[in-house]
This record gives sequence, structure tokens and C-alpha cells, in this order.
Amino acid sequence: MLFHTWTFFCFFAVVLIGLILLRKTPFWVHWILGSSYFFYGWWNYYYLALIIYSTALDFFIVRQMERPCARKKLWLWISILNNLSLLGFFKYADFFISNINGLTGLNLSPASEIMPFGLEYLLPVGISFYTFQSMSYTIDYYRGKIKRETSFIRFAAFVSFFPQLVAGPIERAKNLLPQFHKFPKIKRQDLAAGSSLFIVGLFKKLALANYAALYVDRVYEDPSSANGASLTLATFAFAWQIYFDFSAYTDMARGAARIMGFKLSLNFKNPYTSASLSEFWSRWHISLSTWFRDYVYFPLGGNKKGAKRTYINLLSVFIISGLWHGAAWTFLAWGLIHGAGLTAEKALTNVKFTKIRLPRWVKITVTFLLVCAGWIFFRSRSIDEALIVYRKIFSLEWNDPQFPLFLLLMIGAVWIYQLIFESKMKNILTENWIRVPLLLGMIIYLFFCSSEGDQFIYFQF
Repeated sequence: MLFHTWTFFCFFAVVLIGLILLRKTPFWVHWILGSSYFFYGWWNYYYLALIIYSTALDFFIVRQMERPCARKKLWLWISILNNLSLLGFFKYADFFISNINGLTGLNLSPASEIMPFGLEYLLPVGISFYTFQSMSYTIDYYRGKIKRETSFIRFAAFVSFFPQLVAGPIERAKNLLPQFHKFPKIKRQDLAAGSSLFIVGLFKKLALANYAALYVDRVYEDPSSANGASLTLATFAFAWQIYFDFSAYTDMARGAARIMGFKLSLNFKNPYTSASLSEFWSRWHISLSTWFRDYVYFPLGGNKKGAKRTYINLLSVFIISGLWHGAAWTFLAWGLIHGAGLTAEKALTNVKFTKIRLPRWVKITVTFLLVCAGWIFFRSRSIDEALIVYRKIFSLEWNDPQFPLFLLLMIGAVWIYQLIFESKMKNILTENWIRVPLLLGMIIYLFFCSSEGDQFIYFQF
């Protein structure tokens, strides 16, 4: 069930009405849980068993941890290994089998052929998100950062909360779980802010991401027949497409939750105004970046065990991050690019020539180009295809690529808006004479010029 469809609008209206009707009863949490499971089961109801199993296991494990003389560390590892095993099988089994077949000449059957009940899809939508969310609860309890949740219904609602279930943000128990302890006060300002946020997200997806995809898909469909200029522009366009697409989902998730009285975490903060890779990762997919920081980078030692160990830890985190995004060598290469870039950034911190003051716009441009270099692997279907793109971009094949002018104008307008938002002129964007016409313009465009389009890019992760 996609946010930008009439099916979701009807579903959400029913959920909101039911929530309001049940506000004075203890069953409003049950209503959210049931609605979330219905939302998830809309794609493939068989996979409801996975999220219920993962939820029940972590709830039970934390309860066992609370017992006197409990072997907490053993229970923690049971939770981690169980969640990672589920994720590993459903997301990576075919990847490993195909590589084993290629290296050894064997003909092992793909994992999808041994699935029970005739399941059609190997990768359950959103499994990377809800397993991380459920795991963080167990880890935080083990660390003494949160108390045990006594209600399974509340915990299950936290894990499966439908606005952010499929593509985040990945919420921590300390932020979202307490919001299920008391019926949320649905205020007028929440309705207004949530609706505005949802409309902005809808505009990003239908007017910007889907439009950029028309050009990106055409060029990347056969990079070998495209010229360097076309591939360069398509790569820049993809950088904005994936930002518009993913941040659109987050905006709509936060907007829908806000209308219901819940507050979800900020997941994007104008990442393409970053002046370094480290700043980029503090602004891009913030909930995932902080998850890897808190549960992988810090436990590995962070930056407290010397420079070499810091570099190894950074590379390890981004290799894992690359594999989290997808079971393909291209995602591993993408992770290595960012890991190597951040490692170089740290290594050059104390070098004299790196302390030369450069205008911020120069740093922003360089950072954007480095990020785009990584996006080439992210978008390409194979390592060989990515190398073709690189070779053509750095060749002299720069003929007329038939630039999509309207796409460039829209991307330019958004980038200028974000740069103003980051500047001292930020306050002008809060004025009603700016905000209201922008919102009305988005609504008019969505009404007359948009279509439902494809699913969100991050659904595959």
C-alpha cells in the first residue's frame, strides 16, 4: 500500500476515524496495531509471520533479561543472531548462492525455490527497518538505557507502526515507545503541520522524484550507448531523485504520524548543503547513520583506540552499511567509497594544506561530486556497468545530451531553497507570504499534473 495512492488515503481516513472513536478506551493501541498489520499484510500477508515472530522473540528475551540471575549477554546474542539470521536469509541467501555457484561451478538452487506456501518474493518489504528497530530495543535494555515494556500490544505497535514501518525512520524505543502509553493529543497545529508535511512529501515523490526518474532510467537503461554528458547529468539527477524519493517517504511518514498525534524523528536535513562527507552523513538518513554509530561503530571502539583502529572501524561500518542497502557487489563498492572518503577525511584533518580556508560553496560542491561518485555504483546494475559510466564521464564523449531543462530548473530551485534555509536568511522562509503560495502551488501541480508513479526506491532495502 503506497502513500501516494487513493488506497492509502481511504485506509488512513478509516484509521484516523477509528482512532478518534476509541480515544477514551484502552483499545486504541490495539486499533493501531491491527491497522499496522493490515497495512503490512497488504503486500503479502504471509510475511506477517516474520514481523510477529521477530517482535515476540525480542519482547520475550527482554522479559527473560529482567529475571534475577539472568544471563543477559547470552539473551542479547540470541536476539542479535536471530534477527540477523532472518535478515541474512531473506535478503542475502540468493546473493551468496549465486556467487558460490559462480566461483565453484556448482548448481545450487536459489533460496526462493525452497520457500514454503508458494511465496513469490524472497525479500519481505521493510525487513531491514523493523529488524533494526526491534533489535535496538533489546540492546538499549541490555545497556540500561530503557525500561522493559510490560505490554506486548504496545511493543508490537512500536515495532510495526505503519507510517514508518516500511522505510523508516528507524525509531528508538526511548523516543516512540513512550508515545503508546497515553492516547496522543491530536491538536489543531498537529493536523496543520502533519498535513503540510505530507503534501510536501507527496510533491517530492510525484512531481520531483518520479519526473527525475524518467530521465535517469532512460540513460541508465543502457549506459554503453549514452555519452558522457548524458551520464553525468543522469548521475546528478539520480542523486536528487533518491533524495526526493526517500525524503518524500519520510516526510509523508512523519506527516501521517503527526496527524495522529505521534512525533517521529527527523531523517533528512538538507544533505546536499553539506561541506564534508562526515557532515553529509549527519544529515542523510539520520536514523540509520546514528544506528550504525551507536550499535556498530562505538562497540568496535569508535575513535578511542588509535588512528589505525578508527580507520578500520569506519571502513567496517560502511561495508556493513553498503550490504544493508542491498545484496550486490555494487552496494559494497558504494559503502567502500564512503568509508574510504571518511577515512581520508579524518587522516587529512591535521595536514597543513587541508587547513586552508575555502569558501563553503566550494566544499559543498566537492562533497556533492564525491557523493555522486558513490551514487554511480548505487544506481548501476553491476560493477562492469558502473565502470562503463565512469569511463564515459571522464572521456571526451560530450555531445548534446538533450538536457531536460524543466528538471534542471526544479532541482536548482530546491537547492537554492535549501541553501537559503541554511543561511542567515532562513527566517524569510517561515513567512506566510512565502509558505502559503508554495504549498498551494504544490497542491495545484499534484492535482493537475501528477500520476501515482512507482513505489519508493528504499522499499527494496
